[in-house]
Amino acid sequence: MRLADARALCPDLAAVPADPAGDLALLERLALWAQRWGPWSAIDPPDGFLVDVTGAAHLFGGEERLLGEVVRAFAGRGLLARPALAPTAGAAWALAHHGPAQAILAPGDDPLRLLGDLPVAALRLDADVLAVLRRLGIKRIGQLAGLGGAGAGAGAEAAMRDALARRFHHHRTPAANPLLRLDQLLGKVPEPLLPVRARLVPLVQHRLCEPLRHRSQLDRVVAELAEAMVRALEARSEGARRLELMLWRLDGAVLERRVELAAATREAGHLARLLASRLEDVEAGFGIELVQLRASWSEPLALSQADLEAAAEQHGTALAACIDRLVMRLGRGAVTRPVPRASHIPERAQEWQPPLAPLAPSQAGLAFHARPLKLLDRPEPIAVLHAAPDGVPQRFGWRGAVRAVVRVEGPERIAPEWWREGGRARLRDYYRIEDEAGRRYWIYRRGIAGDGRGGPPDWFLHGLFA
Repeated sequence: MRLADARALCPDLAAVPADPAGDLALLERLALWAQRWGPWSAIDPPDGFLVDVTGAAHLFGGEERLLGEVVRAFAGRGLLARPALAPTAGAAWALAHHGPAQAILAPGDDPLRLLGDLPVAALRLDADVLAVLRRLGIKRIGQLAGLGGAGAGAGAEAAMRDALARRFHHHRTPAANPLLRLDQLLGKVPEPLLPVRARLVPLVQHRLCEPLRHRSQLDRVVAELAEAMVRALEARSEGARRLELMLWRLDGAVLERRVELAAATREAGHLARLLASRLEDVEAGFGIELVQLRASWSEPLALSQADLEAAAEQHGTALAACIDRLVMRLGRGAVTRPVPRASHIPERAQEWQPPLAPLAPSQAGLAFHARPLKLLDRPEPIAVLHAAPDGVPQRFGWRGAVRAVVRVEGPERIAPEWWREGGRARLRDYYRIEDEAGRRYWIYRRGIAGDGRGGPPDWFLHGLFA
């Protein structure tokens, strides 16, 4: 009925505009989130999805516990779920929508034991096909499966199955062919599914040692994030069309600001100015402790260095000519450039090569967390007082002096290169710390207690921040 008539009958009726696109987006996010139970998932609009859990049920203590975990996980998100397990996607769908709660159909069981009494609507058929089956007196899956079965070779049931096959053979879509749907449900005909793939979007963030309360500080952090976002986009040969800025406050509130651009761009100054214009009404409260920038929409944007060529034409100086002059004055070994190396170990993550030598394929697109301006040639051992067993540093001694830690960021865990260091190598937990004098250090703990790879963890100082 019309909304006005419905409200006349029920004045307290709550009406919400339909949002099919939003529902589909939520379903896709839930399908990706549900991949914690299986390697891939596929959405089934408008209200479900399928997850492949082949060989994974034992990881959760069995099939019954797996279904219980699914129900509890959805309840924790405020959603009611009706899961079911079956060897085929059609059987699982039928049990989830029309079968008993948390039904399980084992691979060796007779499919019609649980599915035979279900209505033919459990075959995911179109409404007009269901109407035809009702007129023929076929209301249950078992009735449809029994057509042409044992003992009915020349009987009326075999004739009816032939008639159904002739009636629906020209329908190419599975939802319009009950016999094809039945064969898919029983596993006689394969059913192709389109898995949902996660699209990793460029994301940069800045977790702060001390909360931000002033606009000037926030603008500086946003400008730094814009530059970091430009580097992330360059690594993907893309430009941003939509940016989402998230601000986490100390009181738990999360502020979001969104910017959309007319064309894909990687100009850091332009992005920073647009984001700054959306921060006029931001209330920092007790302070902002985390700032995150995400490019939720990006498009391909080719890399170019037109500025260097334009400068060469305007001033008569090219980059190659400049390097040649420097080499002539300083010597060839004195003019090099640092380039990333395919290693996540800080002391191995950089190497030097000639200034105009092309990057190797393994060097392109490498990105690492922020590192201190000065790394020690060799990490120096330090004595650290920390909460047992894996607490943050509270006091440390280095080069004959004991320093109290007033601020800590971390840990940033870096796994060892086991293929180079061997199976006894230990992981590192890096911390950015600040002492009472405002000096900042980069220290790490090598190993964790009880990892079976040596004695107690050791602490080292690896770098100094400006």
